[in-house]
Amino acid sequence: MKDNESLNLEFYRGKRVFLTGHNGFKGSWLSKILINSGAILTGYSLESPLEQSLLQMCNLESKMTSIIGDVRDFDNLLRHFQIAKPEIVFHLAAQPIVRDSYRNPVFTYETNVMGTVNIMECVRLSDCVKSVVNVTTDKVYQNMEWDWGYRENDVLNGYDPYSNSKSCSELVTSSYKQSFLNEAHIAVSTARAGNVIGGGDFAMDRIIPDCVKAAQNKEPVIVRNPNSTRPFQHVLDPLFAYLLIAREQYCEIGNSECYNIGPEDIDCITTGQLVDLFIRSWGDNMSWKNISDGGPHEANFLKLDCSKMKNKFNWAPVWNVEMAVRKTVEWAKTHLANEDVSQCMDRQISEFILKSNKIE
Repeated sequence: MKDNESLNLEFYRGKRVFLTGHNGFKGSWLSKILINSGAILTGYSLESPLEQSLLQMCNLESKMTSIIGDVRDFDNLLRHFQIAKPEIVFHLAAQPIVRDSYRNPVFTYETNVMGTVNIMECVRLSDCVKSVVNVTTDKVYQNMEWDWGYRENDVLNGYDPYSNSKSCSELVTSSYKQSFLNEAHIAVSTARAGNVIGGGDFAMDRIIPDCVKAAQNKEPVIVRNPNSTRPFQHVLDPLFAYLLIAREQYCEIGNSECYNIGPEDIDCITTGQLVDLFIRSWGDNMSWKNISDGGPHEANFLKLDCSKMKNKFNWAPVWNVEMAVRKTVEWAKTHLANEDVSQCMDRQISEFILKSNKIE
């Protein structure tokens, strides 16, 4: 980010922000950033399935309005939306796991498609919203196993129920935008991010949480698809990109589009290479095993062309994949040592911003 303004959070001070999915991994990090920036934040999310969520670890619920609710429940969502009267909306609530979408496709579609319909309907009925960012995924594209990155105008047609439901979420957003929200002068964008890693992700069937568990138990990491190439990046990179998009389209509605957010090509590595980086950073003589469990279809090769973000906003990813892994390990070791993970996150956020200001 070359202009030193891309990570300027002063814009959010005093802004009323509504965040769905605030109780999740990315949502908790985004909540922390927004609270630190002085935003008036309302979060709406299902209760965390964890004994203690990242949100609770950082005591963030006391610094915001935290609502436990289901985005499929339109009446409840609308009631809290109207109380919050947000100027800016970030829609992150989703069923985000590919394997879970095979186990429960109906819940996945209900959450990811009708959840989007419900939040867009709340926006349509509002008289206060100026900027909306719907967070989807790099998996919205029809995967052709190309060697080059997908662009925003490529065909949307995710294969599995999760990816396909996110493709549908994109279409819902586009329809609401064209049918209602453009006329109401409400800026709406979708953000298609790659695979994110970072401290506080405890989800099942994700490679970095699997690595942390293996390290904790002093066992080899089980890797199902070591040759699959993915656009891995630290969670702070897409989150600050979402904040940038929301700000820029708030100030100029012409900036409301769909955007890819991913790492540089050199950081699109295989899962096996990612695990190697984790093991090198963790130490303690860790190892990994290639054991396929015959799971459902997942894309083998996937990366994004992020030229639009770079050209339109002078944006660039801040941390390469090696640094992303290093910061993830730092957080995990802080957590396992029962030290202050909230302070660790604040420190990493500050380091991220400082690094971005040094990028030429």
